[in-house]
Amino acid sequence: MSDLQIRPVDPFDDPALDAWHGVYLAAERHGREDLATPWALEELRVQLQAPTRSRRSLLFLGEVAGEAVVAGNVQLRLLDNLSQAEVLVHTAPEHQRRGHGSALLPVLEQAAREHGRTVLASDTAWPHELGPTGDGAPGIEFARTHGYSFALGDVMRVLRLPVADTLLADLAAQAAPRHTAYSLRSWVGPVPDDLVQGWAELATTLMTEAPLGEMEREPEAVDIAALREGEELGRRQGRTKLNTVALDAEGTVVAYTDIATTVHEPTRAYQWGTLVRRADRGHRLGMAVKVANLALLQRETQGLESVVTWNAEVNDHMIGVNEQLGFRAAERLGELQKRLD
Repeated sequence: MSDLQIRPVDPFDDPALDAWHGVYLAAERHGREDLATPWALEELRVQLQAPTRSRRSLLFLGEVAGEAVVAGNVQLRLLDNLSQAEVLVHTAPEHQRRGHGSALLPVLEQAAREHGRTVLASDTAWPHELGPTGDGAPGIEFARTHGYSFALGDVMRVLRLPVADTLLADLAAQAAPRHTAYSLRSWVGPVPDDLVQGWAELATTLMTEAPLGEMEREPEAVDIAALREGEELGRRQGRTKLNTVALDAEGTVVAYTDIATTVHEPTRAYQWGTLVRRADRGHRLGMAVKVANLALLQRETQGLESVVTWNAEVNDHMIGVNEQLGFRAAERLGELQKRLD
């Protein structure tokens, strides 16, 4: 381990970024087969070379005798949650258990500290059958050794496509009598101008409205310029977003859901957020928008085989909605946290 050399990665240094991504990709896929959901190199390159006003990523690479063996990432939010950072360590499978991750992690933590961050978050995945706390999983044990505590358990679920039109129609019909005072609207691509303020106001509450467990999170900033910047970034990364909202009688966005596809994974889509405003819950709007959005996905795309989503282990309501749609548990994820002294 004494021969490990750690250096920051310049996103415009293609060989360094390629080496970083090679370690990250191998570590993400190790032992997870088709369940891994890593960022594609070209998605990452676009993001790093044009950082947005809302987020910044710092990459670090560890090498031994010129060979890349460990990769680290510090993610910083720039508009909100300014005391927090996300840190991730990935060690190449053939170089694990040699102390490389333990050597890199303090470097990441110091970088976060230098940006004024005192609360660190991380995550790690493990097989579903190991249970909700992941005891014995390498990622969990590594985190605990270095002072990270288990804060929230999530479950990855996978929906195999296509979903039968009859099932979607039945679920829509069951929900319809409960939301007669609302209308649904679906589209592909950026949020329309007449909906963007309401969309932003609702979507930025997702991370604090969803179950938090022991995680410390603050509300996200409502910033239309940042939202538009993120949409343009997604377009340049090769992503397409499919969206559905529920509107009340005044045309206010009271529920939303979105699914993202990417040219880099033509057979898999990602269910992103789904949220119903507190005052409008109890009308089956969550089911209504998700059914409408899945129908939109199946009309507008070809070649997709699955949709992936994550839910907090304790989010019984959304889990129930997803399971009615056909999502099935595949893997677990632990959200971890550490407060710096």
